[in-house]
Amino acid sequence: MSDINQMNVGPRWYVAHTYSGYENKVKDNLEKIVENRALGHLIFDIRIPVEKVIEKNGDVEKEVEYKIFPSYVYIKMCMTDESWHAVRNITGVTGFVGPGSRPTPLSEEEVAALNFEEEVRVTLSYQVGDTVEIISGLFEGYNGVVQSISDDMKTVTVLVKRGRRDMPVELEASVLKLVKNA
Repeated sequence: MSDINQMNVGPRWYVAHTYSGYENKVKDNLEKIVENRALGHLIFDIRIPVEKVIEKNGDVEKEVEYKIFPSYVYIKMCMTDESWHAVRNITGVTGFVGPGSRPTPLSEEEVAALNFEEEVRVTLSYQVGDTVEIISGLFEGYNGVVQSISDDMKTVTVLVKRGRRDMPVELEASVLKLVKNA
């Protein structure tokens, strides 16, 4: 019996290190191997923790995915010779995280801290102090300076110059566009 088989303590989360940019390819290849070799009883789940960010600039929204831990793939598996070889021999995998050649499972606290649930975060192309253009509504065509942004990033207070005075106006974030070279 090998060293790896003795490490089997049931399904646990392990971390495989990959070449940069190979995370999705490793995940796809491992899913195919699990299906083709019928390893579903050894490898249960494969995750790449990502954060989805919606970047807004006026009425243009773009959803971007950022890897939280680049170059790492998280695998819930029973550590056996067969499962170890299946993961280790995938192109792009450099090894498991752990001392020497011994893969170390994550503790329950580490798994809980990872929070694998996908969370969507919104970012705006402007921030407090930036000059923005109002692209629709009553103040369409006016420029102003961002005074504050709500916590949910849906409303923005803009100081709009009316005559000799700056007037604070609360607007939806979607009607504002960053003014370049302001």
